[in-house]
Amino acid sequence: MSSTKILVTGATGNVGRGVVDELQQAGADVRALTRRPEQANLPAGVEVVRGDLADPKTLIPALAGVARLYLFPHPETAQEVVDLAKAAGVAQIVVLSSALADQEDPEDETGNRPVELAAQRSGLAWTLVRPGEFAANWLDYAPDIRATREVRRPFGSAVSRPTHEADIAAVAATVLLADPASHAGQIYTFGGPEALTVAEQVHILGTAIGEPVRFVELTPEQARQAWLDPAEGITHEVVDWLLDLYGSAANGPEQVGASDAVERVTGRKPRTFLEWATDHAAAFR
Repeated sequence: MSSTKILVTGATGNVGRGVVDELQQAGADVRALTRRPEQANLPAGVEVVRGDLADPKTLIPALAGVARLYLFPHPETAQEVVDLAKAAGVAQIVVLSSALADQEDPEDETGNRPVELAAQRSGLAWTLVRPGEFAANWLDYAPDIRATREVRRPFGSAVSRPTHEADIAAVAATVLLADPASHAGQIYTFGGPEALTVAEQVHILGTAIGEPVRFVELTPEQARQAWLDPAEGITHEVVDWLLDLYGSAANGPEQVGASDAVERVTGRKPRTFLEWATDHAAAFR
């Protein structure tokens, strides 16, 4: 693998950083793309280069000599980025997507499906990594938990399988390190190992920090008033989407069911939500 250069886009993100770590520890030749190389703080031995998926031409130098690509989803430019990768001689693309991508409009340039389609239509070896709800979404509530030891949100009975970003990174890295033919055309959809309600997840956060965290259930209208923030891009449409997503998880079957994909691909059991919460306890204390 040391002679096969792998480009990791979104290399300083929650998942991308983990992909870089996994590849580097395996002895791979890793090139990491970030908008701010001077702030990347990535492991020694990793080649860090400047580039921005929002400006595909900045990827041209980064793609030189690359055989395999981990593609962070940026739907607005995905087709151009994939075309540049193919022209540069990239043979394999592993796409970070979403378990809900099948439900998206392929023409919606804010979703993951356009990125998937760009890879699938490229003629290259492609693999889609489709995790469910990121456990890291709970970091949005860290300031409230630190300040009040409370979580205020609707639909306490909504069920999800919070997914540790390290498991997502491990799946992507394993695919990138293997013979591309062994994973070509595969779609790996998975969540965490446990189906947990929102209220149960809040309790587990308290267990991880050693102090009770109280769940306060809001009505949908209370949540709308609390979340709406046009200055931050949280419009009525975004709030409606979130309420529909959480509400459907409370009133219907799991959106992402049980899957053995993490263990099947990596050979390791997926991490529990308590493991995630313990790994990130400092953020909530």
